[in-house]
Amino acid sequence: MINLKVCVIMDDTKTEIKTVDEYISQFPDDIREKLEMIRNTIKEAAPNVKEKISWGMATFYINGNLVHFAANKKHIGFYPSPSGISAFKDRLSNYKHSKGAIQFPYNMHLPIDLIKEIVVLRYNENISK
Repeated sequence: MINLKVCVIMDDTKTEIKTVDEYISQFPDDIREKLEMIRNTIKEAAPNVKEKISWGMATFYINGNLVHFAANKKHIGFYPSPSGISAFKDRLSNYKHSKGAIQFPYNMHLPIDLIKEIVVLRYNENISK
């Protein structure tokens, strides 16, 4: 079972997760690999982006929040804001999605090119602020 809490318990001591490295490290290898793929794609597509933990998720920001992602029980949630969804809605039919979120199931390959395009769009939006 995947631990989805913002805190992990080690030796009866509660430790708050403060970095994206700590966040990713708490998951099994197969999930960790997918999270790292998303992380690397974001960094490649968005120069000078910074990382933090916000809302218990890996968050990337520059001139405000860019995108978030989080491991869930059966999928990785990717949160690019409503503009990141609406601009690519025609390419999201294979994924459950809402106004501000996309679910990438663990049993499917990550659409790295699509993630990259969404991040570039969001990066350009944030840079123009």
